[in-house]
Amino acid sequence: QIAFMTLTLFPVRLFFAAFMMLLAWPFAFIASMGSDEQELEKPLSWWRKIVDILLKAIMRMMWLAGGFHWINVKGRRALPAEAAILTVAPHSSYFDAIPVTMTFASIVMKAESKDIPVWGTLIKYIRPVFVSRSDQDSRRKTVEEIKRRAQSDGKWPQIMIFPEGTCTNRSCLITFKPGAFIPGVPVQPVVLRYPNKLDTITWTWQGPGAFEILWLTLCQFHNSVEIEFLPVYIPSEEERKNPVLYANNVRRVMAEALGVSVTDYTFEDCQLALAEGQLRLPSDTCLLEFAKLVRSLGLKPEKLEDDLNKYAASAMKMKKEKVDLKEFSAYLEFPVSHTLESMFALFDENEDGVIDIREFVIALSVVCKPSKTLETIQLAFQLYQSESGTITEEDLAHILKTAMGVSEINVTHLFRAVDEEEKGKITYDDFYTFAELHPHFAEDYLYADQMGAESSLETSSLSAPNGICTDFSPDNTEDKNKPLQKKLN
Repeated sequence: QIAFMTLTLFPVRLFFAAFMMLLAWPFAFIASMGSDEQELEKPLSWWRKIVDILLKAIMRMMWLAGGFHWINVKGRRALPAEAAILTVAPHSSYFDAIPVTMTFASIVMKAESKDIPVWGTLIKYIRPVFVSRSDQDSRRKTVEEIKRRAQSDGKWPQIMIFPEGTCTNRSCLITFKPGAFIPGVPVQPVVLRYPNKLDTITWTWQGPGAFEILWLTLCQFHNSVEIEFLPVYIPSEEERKNPVLYANNVRRVMAEALGVSVTDYTFEDCQLALAEGQLRLPSDTCLLEFAKLVRSLGLKPEKLEDDLNKYAASAMKMKKEKVDLKEFSAYLEFPVSHTLESMFALFDENEDGVIDIREFVIALSVVCKPSKTLETIQLAFQLYQSESGTITEEDLAHILKTAMGVSEINVTHLFRAVDEEEKGKITYDDFYTFAELHPHFAEDYLYADQMGAESSLETSSLSAPNGICTDFSPDNTEDKNKPLQKKLN
């Protein structure tokens, strides 16, 4: 079927869809010329209403060309005055633009998107909230702009937000980012379904690429999509004060409508679990729990590397000195809390009330730079090396055990392979040279021989396209009353 469609229907559909997009461009270009904020807050003029109708019709023809012959819409879309924000989930593909083109709601987009030929003009027409990666203060400005528009009593168009912040495979709803819920205004949850026999829609950071998804989808004779507008969710006073609680409650409502579970893991957790560095995390790693605690503690992602450098410099001065909970609190400059106690417990291997601060630094380095294995190992060598710049096999075991978040690991084969001269000690240069010659050293010397099939990440290659597999996704939300997890079980 794919071979036949590729030679017949695919090129026709691709040409027609591209033609529809090009046809929409001049209308969007003319309508967006000279627009300013004061004009946008006014009701649409008669000619802009006509442009809106034309563009929606053209976009609908574009999706029709893609095989979306009809779009099943359930529920009623709320008016801007009823719900200024539409929260859409699950986000799984660029085909999720269908509800955007149907409603012409504003969206949150990276600023670079407006410079894309043709598509950038169409994006600007819907008056998006632009996020600039080059502006360090962009996150705060984006939240303030969303809040300003949301509290305009319907003067601005509705804002459509995908609160997951990334594409998943629709098997569950990951943690919602709080941006849509910070304004504390009512939101309307919108759920998407693609009830197709063969899934050619899902486009995530693992699996088929963008063009392959487009090709396979256009080769399907018909593609189904369902858009359901759920009742408007009005936050309680407690939810207005707590955007995270608000986000979690809305996510639960949407998950029930979809008939899927939720997971407290985030996009960042999935990136960490499936990072492409030489050290891939095993399924029983405690570093995912550590990463959650880092976020809960309030360590900001944008400052994490600076914090890492500060903590590493301090740890080097402390050398092998161990610290208790109070000293750990002073070291991090955070007050003692349940979160801090949980983090401390991860590294309290012998349950004797003290931890090696170097292990915390190594774990934080993995969370900061999950795919940069050698940078973490280089930092670890600096923390563990003797005055001669060498480490022993025992030191290497401590380093790799912490970097992988496991209770035990046998590094004898790896150490002997690096220590060719059998000195009983190695330098970072020795390790780096070995790693350059053996880029798959972990698979060859650690996973295959030491960790066994059950705890290796062979399963990750078989995971869902977005990388969220059952190894890393709990069945239920976190039980806050569970006992503190230990690194060594």
